[in-house]
Amino acid sequence: MSEHTRPPSARGRVHVVAIVGPTAVGKTALSLRLAQALGGEIVSADSRQIYRYMDIGTAKATAAERAAVPHHLIDVVPPDERLTLANYQALATQAIEDIWARGRLPMLVGGTGLYVRALLEGWTIPEVPPKPLLRARLQEEADRDGAAALHARLAAVDPVAAARIDARNVRRVIRALEVHAQTGQPASRQQGKVPPDYAVFRIGLTMPRDALYRRIDARIEAMMAAGLEAEVRWLAAQGYTWNLPAMSGLGYKQIGQYLRGEVSLEEAVVLIKRHTRRFVRQQYNWFRLDDPSILWYNIAESNDEALLGALREFLAQP
Repeated sequence: MSEHTRPPSARGRVHVVAIVGPTAVGKTALSLRLAQALGGEIVSADSRQIYRYMDIGTAKATAAERAAVPHHLIDVVPPDERLTLANYQALATQAIEDIWARGRLPMLVGGTGLYVRALLEGWTIPEVPPKPLLRARLQEEADRDGAAALHARLAAVDPVAAARIDARNVRRVIRALEVHAQTGQPASRQQGKVPPDYAVFRIGLTMPRDALYRRIDARIEAMMAAGLEAEVRWLAAQGYTWNLPAMSGLGYKQIGQYLRGEVSLEEAVVLIKRHTRRFVRQQYNWFRLDDPSILWYNIAESNDEALLGALREFLAQP
């Protein structure tokens, strides 16, 4: 664990434990142990686990694990339905309130930094309905001219939003342009923060990068052995098209390339591993090792008892 026993936390009516960190680092295993010790229930902060029927490639908790500890915000929508950030924020807020009202401990667990920060920092999100035709046109521009060109267009009308959004995240760039097109105002001016009445204990899981990459490789091999190819094949047979955001996620996109004959199965697996490593680097941009609000916990040198002691001290606060 890091030098301090616990990160600073504002006083709040509802106590929340947040467990964040990169994919494959061990968030699920630790959250299950802590939830069983502290009477917790898990609220997923994973933008892929919201989809039904997508179990193997998203590394969802097993049925046995969900029977042992209640999980929320898993299997929320089918793969062809969109869950906006505002939708997630509302559902997660309700889940946390319900868990706390029943005398249980809400535990926010996941690696989607956008979800975690929007919820815990209380982002106010513009209520602008999606415009499918506008989105399709902007996506065509990105496909034709490149993601950087679309990002430059955003920078011209909303430099603040452009500075916050990675140019490779085309969906977020499109959303910011969509908000500007419909309201005439930069999306960044319409976003504020109203922090919820939470006292939050943030735990960040980490490990040496080489060890994490080995875990990623092992996890992907295990996913393939568990039937990831068959899962993707079944989804395609149900009519879920390759251009859906759900089907462009890690693992699903690359197996789709294999099923369409664009790469071999071996090449698809190599691509999944490569893109997952890239994704880990992006996740560390959301959860920074120098963030003083996060208690960084080296999972390779785990000490659950020390962590549980710090958590019990936190929960004893009024």
